Amino acid sequence: MSHFRPVALEHASRLLNHGPTILITSQHPETQRRNVMAAAWSTPVEFTPPRVAIVVDKATWSRELIESSGAFGVCVPAAAYADLAWAVGNRSGRDQDKFDAWAIQAISGPELGVPLLEESCVAWLECRLLPATEAQQQYDTLFGEVVAAAADSRVFYDGRWHFSAENRALHTLHHLGGGQFVTVADSFSAKMPEAHL
Repeated sequence: MSHFRPVALEHASRLLNHGPTILITSQHPETQRRNVMAAAWSTPVEFTPPRVAIVVDKATWSRELIESSGAFGVCVPAAAYADLAWAVGNRSGRDQDKFDAWAIQAISGPELGVPLLEESCVAWLECRLLPATEAQQQYDTLFGEVVAAAADSRVFYDGRWHFSAENRALHTLHHLGGGQFVTVADSFSAKMPEAHL
């Protein structure tokens, strides 16, 4: 007997969406007003030059800031900061400066000056917004070219993540919906099985 049961289509994306939760940062080019929002939908889309896709609803303050400045940050929060990630994902920055409200420390991105988070995160990418596509105009997906990136060397080195029991507070967060998160488990290496010809 199968253990599979139908999943409501409104929850279908959650079957694939256990990549890391991200914090998207942005700043108005003239007023310098900043914002940070949580997002669960992001993905790399190109290797060279590196490009990413993020989903930001057209009605959000972050979307306005990203489109007016032409830049955004993608910051990967550490497990120890799950409460902060949940908080910034559930409040609008239109009427309240979330950086001030939660005493969030930010650095200025080296290439575009985007606010980036290191104290609460284990990685960041500074991105230049790519020109609008037909899909971008119709849907909520934005594409960016990564112009700078950095990661916490305690968990990211030799070009990959290294998660273990000793660094659990620095594991990435994965949103399951409704405020529920999981972290990654300890990493292990796969071995090539013998081919049976």
